Amino acid sequence: MDDLKYGTRNKRGDWAPNQPVETAPLFTFPPRFLAILKWLPHYFFPWNAIFAASAVAYWAWVVPPVETMQRLGIGWAAWLYAVNAVCVLLFYGAFELHLYVLKRQENRFKYNGKFPADQKNTAFWFESQNLDNILRTFLSGVTIWTTIEVAMLWAYANGYAPWLSFAENPWTLALVALVVPIIHEFHFFCIHRLIHTPFLYKWVHSVHHNSVNPSPWSSLSMHPVEHLLYLGTAFYHLILPSNPVLMLYQLHYAGFGAIPGHVGFDKVEVGEETLVDSHAYAHYLHHKYFEVNYGDALIPLDKWFGTWHDGSAEGEARMQERYRRRKEKLAARKAHAEAQGAAE
Repeated sequence: MDDLKYGTRNKRGDWAPNQPVETAPLFTFPPRFLAILKWLPHYFFPWNAIFAASAVAYWAWVVPPVETMQRLGIGWAAWLYAVNAVCVLLFYGAFELHLYVLKRQENRFKYNGKFPADQKNTAFWFESQNLDNILRTFLSGVTIWTTIEVAMLWAYANGYAPWLSFAENPWTLALVALVVPIIHEFHFFCIHRLIHTPFLYKWVHSVHHNSVNPSPWSSLSMHPVEHLLYLGTAFYHLILPSNPVLMLYQLHYAGFGAIPGHVGFDKVEVGEETLVDSHAYAHYLHHKYFEVNYGDALIPLDKWFGTWHDGSAEGEARMQERYRRRKEKLAARKAHAEAQGAAE
């Protein structure tokens, strides 16, 4: 498949799409109803449908009976950890195997022309991005994921979280299900801006940003504090009129949903004719430039706060202008402080 029909590749072998990234048409005024109708299928398929289906499957076949969850126990917590670990291994591993081990589409549609396994880096454990990312995913990521999952299921089982039934409250729960991705986007943007403050970036978020050239295992390669903040999106369901299945959907949207943004490819080839969009370019630009695209473009929060980069030359110019203004401001502060010091 010819990826140059969809984008360009520079001398380094880095690929970029022809079209700038667009934010979802949900929060525009006046409303663009036709654009929303055209966009809606992309809202549901394939990713959100996969994460919702995984939540239903968990509730049907994995989650213990309510009576068991009324008491915290090592047995059912270990069972959930084991299932989560296996599912992460299979889901993340499928992308890693297809795109990075077997390299079935080589570097077609790959933003960064290089593969992480080709380079050693002392920023990672054992100087290996893959090994570092995998260990952080299972040692911390899946552990904290499971801890939050157990805590929330225990809360539901003991009446500490509002549990609505689908039979009696279908429309309310349908609405909650629809806004699960919006809740995630809002939460992710807020905690992402927080961990980009100097202290938290240095001691927490820099672990994730070591993966400048992200791959599937980079998705949950984080500091434990970031894991807690990121996966803590499930805690909204302690106050929302919700259901354990929707809480699991929220958690899976964060856990399994981290993959599309870090897969490193704009499109995944499925067979010879089918392409699946990853919608990863906005977040790839964040890993590349660090201070743009704190959200994932579902809500135009980055546009509202002046940190949006759509991958175009205009987006690059806006970013450079913002850097210039900040540099001038810092220089002015430094000069003012030096002048005050000289006066004293």
